[in-house]
Amino acid sequence: MTVNPFAPRIALFAETRDSHARALSRRLEAGGAEVRRISLAQCSFDTTRRIGIVLPGYGRALPDAAIVRSIPSGSFEAVTRRLGILHGLREQGVLVWNDARAIERCVDKSTTSFLLARAGIGTPATWTVESKAEAERLVRREMMSGPLVLKPLFGAQGRGIRLIQSPADLPEAGDVAGVYYLQRFIGLEQQGFRDYRVFVVAGRAIAAMVRHSTHWVTNVKQGGQPLPLDPDPELDSVAVRAAAAVGADFCGVDIIRNRAGEAAVLEVNSMPAWSGLQKVTEADIPGEIAAALLLALDSVLMRRDVG
Repeated sequence: MTVNPFAPRIALFAETRDSHARALSRRLEAGGAEVRRISLAQCSFDTTRRIGIVLPGYGRALPDAAIVRSIPSGSFEAVTRRLGILHGLREQGVLVWNDARAIERCVDKSTTSFLLARAGIGTPATWTVESKAEAERLVRREMMSGPLVLKPLFGAQGRGIRLIQSPADLPEAGDVAGVYYLQRFIGLEQQGFRDYRVFVVAGRAIAAMVRHSTHWVTNVKQGGQPLPLDPDPELDSVAVRAAAAVGADFCGVDIIRNRAGEAAVLEVNSMPAWSGLQKVTEADIPGEIAAALLLALDSVLMRRDVG
């Protein structure tokens, strides 16, 4: 196969060549890019080299851009080092989607909630503490206004979520890694429960769906059903603002409406899957991501050439 020496080189950080990684690779290659899938666990720092970072397959060079599909799990130290690679690439002028700052802000739900509230974006009242005794005091104080939801700080796909209606419902500190992340429960049962996932790419909402379930946890991985959603400018606007608040180039924004019908952002996902959403939208989600990344890279390379 002939390699175009002028093709933009893009590192795709993914643990496996799953359907999402394959789709991104195909769309990027169709756009003229040379794509190499790499695990962040295989990358390293080497301060004896000029660029200081070693990526498999790139020798003493770096890619023009990188896109993060997944970060391998591991010890706190290992994950910190892998995020450090992303920080280092950005410092070297590599365009990284999403960069380490956005991923850190989204993976830590308490930081997401803080940034959303600070930006004036509707989000459920949230408290985060590191003491069970303090969590119990908080629940006693707030339970008269309704139940709370306890979520793993670093959790995903609806795993480990609990409804808290009294202090007795709180687990031991070891079950939540010592951190109690609590949000006001604003779910509304109307022939089941529903919320919304809006997918944002480069400051634009490209697709959305309803997630419906008989249970208040509506995540598709927990049995929620993806349903088509008619265009909703309000939800789109809220999702775009949420993406900007955390600095995400692409993301899935989870939104719910309270009893007054007001939109509130639950979470922002910086490494979102889209298989459920793709079933109910005509948008080519990986194609939209690839096209936006290549357009952004063109702008970066043009500025570099001018400079």
